[in-house]
Amino acid sequence: MKAVNSKRLGALLATALASGLWSAAAAAQSQVTLYGIVDTAVARTTNADAAGNAATRVSSLTGSVPSRIGFRGSEDLGGGLAAVFALEGGFNPDSGTSGQGGRLFGRQAWVGLKGGWGTLQVGRIPNMTFLAAAKSDVLGPNLFSISSIDPYLPNARSDNAVGYLGSFQGVTLGATYSLGRDASSAGGPAATNCGGEVANDSKACRQVTALLGYETRSFGVNASYDKLQGNAGAAGGLSSSDRFDRRVTVNGWTMLGSARLGAGVIARKTDAVAGVTESDLYYLGVSRPLAARVTLDAQIARRDVKDSGDDTNMFVARLTYAFSPRTAAYAALGRMDNHGAAAVALDVGGTVAPGRAQNGVMAGLRHTF
Repeated sequence: MKAVNSKRLGALLATALASGLWSAAAAAQSQVTLYGIVDTAVARTTNADAAGNAATRVSSLTGSVPSRIGFRGSEDLGGGLAAVFALEGGFNPDSGTSGQGGRLFGRQAWVGLKGGWGTLQVGRIPNMTFLAAAKSDVLGPNLFSISSIDPYLPNARSDNAVGYLGSFQGVTLGATYSLGRDASSAGGPAATNCGGEVANDSKACRQVTALLGYETRSFGVNASYDKLQGNAGAAGGLSSSDRFDRRVTVNGWTMLGSARLGAGVIARKTDAVAGVTESDLYYLGVSRPLAARVTLDAQIARRDVKDSGDDTNMFVARLTYAFSPRTAAYAALGRMDNHGAAAVALDVGGTVAPGRAQNGVMAGLRHTF
């Protein structure tokens, strides 16, 4: 009996050892990272209604960058090939609700393969318009920014998409193709009720985006193309698959000492129920460290609506103080000048009376983990 028990004990120890070695090997090949940002601000804007009253709000959509929590991971498959994934959900810290139309992982949810040839992705993917201005737009999705003028820009993600992105000696190539660009009907720029993937219409809710760029350590330039189709019930007047919203961008940045200068133009053409609308959105900005912990970002922008006087001009300046690499406080001021019937609010998701100028100030706190 003792001999049998010894054999069983030895077998159990061998199994446990083998399991431990296998787990250690798997851990060495696979890596999953939990990360996130909590960022919110208090903002006050003038002319928030037709009577000219001011409004003070805790921002829900963003402060300096949108709040999020996510998981990303990779597994080494050998031969220079890796399996990769990302699951990232946005949330509104003022109320704790989910962003991007109430999606659990609304910022991105995809799986793919990565090698020396680039990365192939399938799922909900940040598309090429989202990536194109990453370095040239010094304010990014700040509460006061060009995201107020064109809310699609910080929400440029595609549901039901296949994507590719690769970089070769400074040259970047990328593209996405979506079979149904936006499956959420919750409303807003991130939920436009265009799920597509229907048998009777091969164009319904399709979207294609593409990017070509070149980058060095001191400068970069890229161009992107983005065309999305509509369908019955889709937002923005895109009520059939023959109607479209198209953006073509050219973006660039360069380093001038410690300062980064960024500029770009976004040419948009929308063929909606109300008719064809064309506009150009120009932006120019600078980001400069003023001290070891202090950074100043400033940007001007103009949206020129063709054959119309409904134009908009914007100026924003933001000062950021970094308490640590992960925690920062910031303050910003801005002005949005609306002409004609234009009613672009300075704060993303805010309100302003048509044709009125709006001034605003905000202050906030950001923590990254």
